Amino acid sequence: MTVQDWFEKRKQAQIQRREAEAKVEVDLDPNLWVKCVHCDAQLLKEDLENNDMVCPMCDYHFRINARKRIKQLFDENSFEELFSEIKPTDPLEFVDTESYKDRLKRAHEKTGLDDAVITGIASIEGNKVAAAVMDFDYMGGSMGSVVGEKVTRIIEKAIEERLPVLAITSSGGARMQESALSLMQMAKTSCAVSKLDDEKLLYINLLTEPTFGGVTASFGMLGDIIIAEQGARIGFAGRRVIEQTIRQKLPSDFQTAEYLLKYGQVDVVSSRKDLRKTLANILAMHKE
Repeated sequence: MTVQDWFEKRKQAQIQRREAEAKVEVDLDPNLWVKCVHCDAQLLKEDLENNDMVCPMCDYHFRINARKRIKQLFDENSFEELFSEIKPTDPLEFVDTESYKDRLKRAHEKTGLDDAVITGIASIEGNKVAAAVMDFDYMGGSMGSVVGEKVTRIIEKAIEERLPVLAITSSGGARMQESALSLMQMAKTSCAVSKLDDEKLLYINLLTEPTFGGVTASFGMLGDIIIAEQGARIGFAGRRVIEQTIRQKLPSDFQTAEYLLKYGQVDVVSSRKDLRKTLANILAMHKE
């Protein structure tokens, strides 16, 4: 082997070693670290939770469940849950890749909830309000008979007690496993909102990531004041479906909260840190 060959071999070995080292990924404990889906920053889970699940690097708002939302928005220990006894059934005995009963059981084990909405009465900085808080973790926040019934009942309770209503939505739309029964909830909840309007009571929508389908087409967009959380995607059909239908490329910010504000479809876009104060101010201004 010549000296030149030896140096060439050594050079190739160094290149291979560097390539191998570049491919090594740091194995971070998922219980301690979270990767931002927007900017790829590795964040301490504790720091992220202390920041209301908002990335401190890029301000991306992580999706949060109903229990966390309740803890963030309402006065401590003020939330009194109502209508928790209402539970889903399987009237159609629906089966696709698995039975609807099995899906309900799995969703309950995952979230600890019996369906995709929690309803109750609470206060925000002392302002009493009837609330419906949806949870996307439960079957994509889909609206079935239970969601429609609980939303309707909390509105009826608000009418009875002369309270404003806050509906916090996070949903993929109507629940296919209940077929027409889920679609009926659109009319049912809309009629309940109409009764609230007849009583001259305030109705506030808070749209969070994501709000789509039958929820958007019913009680999710009927508020006297419609607030959208920063960065939330809101619409009826999904972006891909619309692009395939109209055969055009949509703007990059299409269906975002900021896009809807620009075209007058929502009244306020608020960061998560400011939501509690924003809601408190609105409720205080509209006290009877």
